[in-house]
Amino acid sequence: MTQLYSLQFVSFLVLALIVYFMVGRTRLRSCQWVVLLVASLAFYLFSGWQNLFFIGVTALSVWLVGLRFDALDRLEGKLKRDAADRAEKREVKRRVKQRKWVFLLLVMVLNFGILSYVKYWNVILGMLGAADGPLASHLLLPLGISFYTFQSIGYVIDCYFGKCPPERNFARFLLFVSYFPQLIQGPINRFDDLATQLYEPHRFDVHNARRALLLVGYGVFKKFAIADVLVSVVSNALDSIDASTPGCVIVYGIFLYAIYQYADFSGGIDMVRGVSQLFGIKMALNFRQPYFSVSIADFWHRWHITLGAWMRDYVFYPLALRPSMKSLTSWATAHLGKHVGRTIAGCIANIVVFFLVGLWHGAEMHYIFWGLYNGLLIASADLARPLFTWLTDKLRVNVASAPYHVFRIVRTFVLVCIGYYFDRLMNAGDLSIAFYNTIFNFQPQNFVAYLQLHPTASLSLCLMLAGISCLILFAVSVMAERGIDVKERILTAPLVVRFVIYAVFAVLVLFSFTLVQTSGGFMYANF
Repeated sequence: MTQLYSLQFVSFLVLALIVYFMVGRTRLRSCQWVVLLVASLAFYLFSGWQNLFFIGVTALSVWLVGLRFDALDRLEGKLKRDAADRAEKREVKRRVKQRKWVFLLLVMVLNFGILSYVKYWNVILGMLGAADGPLASHLLLPLGISFYTFQSIGYVIDCYFGKCPPERNFARFLLFVSYFPQLIQGPINRFDDLATQLYEPHRFDVHNARRALLLVGYGVFKKFAIADVLVSVVSNALDSIDASTPGCVIVYGIFLYAIYQYADFSGGIDMVRGVSQLFGIKMALNFRQPYFSVSIADFWHRWHITLGAWMRDYVFYPLALRPSMKSLTSWATAHLGKHVGRTIAGCIANIVVFFLVGLWHGAEMHYIFWGLYNGLLIASADLARPLFTWLTDKLRVNVASAPYHVFRIVRTFVLVCIGYYFDRLMNAGDLSIAFYNTIFNFQPQNFVAYLQLHPTASLSLCLMLAGISCLILFAVSVMAERGIDVKERILTAPLVVRFVIYAVFAVLVLFSFTLVQTSGGFMYANF
């Protein structure tokens, strides 16, 4: 039932919607959230009853610590009012802060420890050659554990700093953690953005439902008409790399992988956001035309937005603003210049952040290298910004011109695709061969011959379907980049125009079923 396009999930969703909005028409509409909680727990139960233990531990531990923070804050206020002087007030504040820090550390160790064990333990044992030993874990990765763990820790850190009041009702907090649309592959929602929507009553709104169904349909289109038809093509190009594989084939595979990954991940996010919107609940945006980015930093403001925002708020700023970083900034300013002084703390923090981003995807070394690659690129770009400015001035480049903007987009896409070498090629030998052949053994004259020796079923039809679908995706992305509300344009178009649009999307999706008999799951459901 965890597959969004399965008959079981659709039946489950329809039933949940009917009950939810029926309750919303009664005097019990203030309890609509209970329907969501029951539906979410039922959904998670179908993913594996044992997984309820993990999500229950996370929800309960984080909820209790949030309440403890509130109690300590109230105790601090009382003790300060009874304090005799400022020195005593400062001591009260210090003691309370220390106790809060201990509770925060304990809940983070507990939850990140659980996440690390179920996600990374066997990988680490494999690196040590003990994957089949007695210490190996036989637990399956609980659905959405990375997403709900980060979401819950974000909540408790906000409570620690007093940014949001703790939720006193455990059942309501459990809904925030277990809300079923976000469990499959995110996004990582924030309590202050999502909680109010979860708990307030909603009435069925036809216009909202139509927009939600369009979003779901667009996600289905990206998943089936692009991602699924490219899976075998990408695998055929990249799964059996050896010294004879021309570099042009590797570039071709990486380029298609870039399209596949975006269509699969963003398509899934569109679907879960659309499902949530059917209930009248808008989850956080996770993609904003990432392949129109003009720099790697800009790319990470558009790709997996909620993970980037989480890392920014809970890792980057706390690290970059530490007293030791301020001391380093002062030293660098005095010895290396103002620009280095201004950027050095941010550069170090970015490298740490992207090391953790890589680790979030997996403990395998290729993910770590991929994360570090992104972090080092961003840090290098920040440090070299005066050089780039001098160079564009020297060459008299009009940085505001359209050609230069396009150049920056293409340059960024190429850099992103280089990073996908680390992301997609899991074996160090394959990775070294891929880079070597891309640079020194490109062999464009052998491209067709190689593909003929390694045939993919219905290759021409798959590429044709994906190509047509990508043109549509590109057109929609351009309109969205220009601030056009594409869904509203479609909904307000004449009936004939809408019928043609829906028919084209339906034909493309149905055609994909003739090329791919079974659909794979979502790539990011594994994280």
